[in-house]
Amino acid sequence: MLDSVNQSATLPDIASEEKAKIGGLLQWVGMSDIELPVRFNADAPLPPVSARVRAEVSLDNAETRGIHMSRLYLACDDTFNEEHIDFAVLEKLTNQFISSHRDISRNALIEVEAEAMLRRPALVSDNSGWRSYPMKLSLVQCEKTGLSKYLSLQVTYSSTCPCSAALARQLIQRNFSETFSEDNISKEQVMQWLGSEEGINATPHSQRSSAVVKIRLPKDKTLIPIEQAVNLIEDTLKTAVQAAVKRADEQAFALRNGNNLMFCEDAARRIKQALSDSDWARHFHLRVTHHESLHPHDATAEAYSD
Repeated sequence: MLDSVNQSATLPDIASEEKAKIGGLLQWVGMSDIELPVRFNADAPLPPVSARVRAEVSLDNAETRGIHMSRLYLACDDTFNEEHIDFAVLEKLTNQFISSHRDISRNALIEVEAEAMLRRPALVSDNSGWRSYPMKLSLVQCEKTGLSKYLSLQVTYSSTCPCSAALARQLIQRNFSETFSEDNISKEQVMQWLGSEEGINATPHSQRSSAVVKIRLPKDKTLIPIEQAVNLIEDTLKTAVQAAVKRADEQAFALRNGNNLMFCEDAARRIKQALSDSDWARHFHLRVTHHESLHPHDATAEAYSD
């Protein structure tokens, strides 16, 4: 029987031993959608989740046919099994990528996509519930431009159309005028009418909406600021979707929607202003999508940092 360890030393390595038939440099070569468990080192406790990882290096030798992809995978496997992931760990991992390909690569990147689970309090009651926030961490080691760190996340919220709200108010006014023709109307009559389905005969349309934000973080950021980013966006929009909801919470949510009527342009400008005013998230790209209940298509707005 052949010894597997000794045998591996004699197996052909085409990627290293053969020259490329068509030479040329390649910006990135590696793997994506590597399945790994992940424990994050963040500014809030996050339960372990599954992740999809992209690991790549540049191919800076025009004659080399390929990289050593197994080295990237094994480095990721060891790191994700042993450590809680933050930007310091990812930086160390990309250094490993470059070190293991020192003769052919000078740049490296890693991306980690996962669902960050945060415990969020109810609006009014003492309850709380889990909310899932799609998140991507990106770190690039570039010989020319240095180290770059990015946090991308998605926040889901409710948006009520200002135009629809104005049209609904007009119908309610018309309904009031048609219902009450007398000069002397008691407060009790009006209160009963306002509390009836016949009284409020029109409501504005609202829809579940999403904001996707990509932030370029300061180079000294090591801890993942996921809760800080979520709080900044949700506190700005005011109408983030809720997990645990009692009737008092639902009423408070309705009040928030009524006080924060938003076109997609309004939502995008709110987030842009909040990010621009922060001391750590001033470099960003954002895109909001209102999944319309009136139309079969979406309303969208996009913005970049100035």
